[in-house]
Amino acid sequence: MEKNKIHKLTLLALMIALDVVLSPLMRIEGMAPMSSVMNIIAGVLLGPIYGTVMAFVCALIRMTMLGIPPLALTGAVFGAFFAGLFYRLGKRLVWSMIGEIVGTGIIGSLLSSPVMVWFTGSQSDLYWLIYTPRFIGAALIGSAIAFVVLVKLQETTIFKRWQRLFLSERMFG
Repeated sequence: MEKNKIHKLTLLALMIALDVVLSPLMRIEGMAPMSSVMNIIAGVLLGPIYGTVMAFVCALIRMTMLGIPPLALTGAVFGAFFAGLFYRLGKRLVWSMIGEIVGTGIIGSLLSSPVMVWFTGSQSDLYWLIYTPRFIGAALIGSAIAFVVLVKLQETTIFKRWQRLFLSERMFG
């Protein structure tokens, strides 16, 4: 039992490190497609709870170390949760991709608007239009990349073993 907890924390730390390193590498202004890639991989591998923890910690690290605005929190956290949840419910990669698009592209973008209005002090009524197309675009690009990566990863025995490690995780409590 203790060994499983150590394995889970080790994989969580590995995913956090990968996300922190890879997200700034392929970044388009206002879009973070590598964050979507990592959200989907974490959702499929770690599940919704650990995937959300990964996205939250990565967002905090990127905000403090790289000067990224609070969009890192509002965008990534919901995408990781829904990517993991939809994968658990649908058991297919496509469901995880849909979860990322719904979580980051729609929910995350809509919640980012009031956060950035507060953060920047802007009073524009159409502020939400700035984030939704960018977040959906990043989620679509990230979903396509994650699909290619995960198709290959799911063929490996180590990935299947790691997935089983997180399958016993209860959803809420």
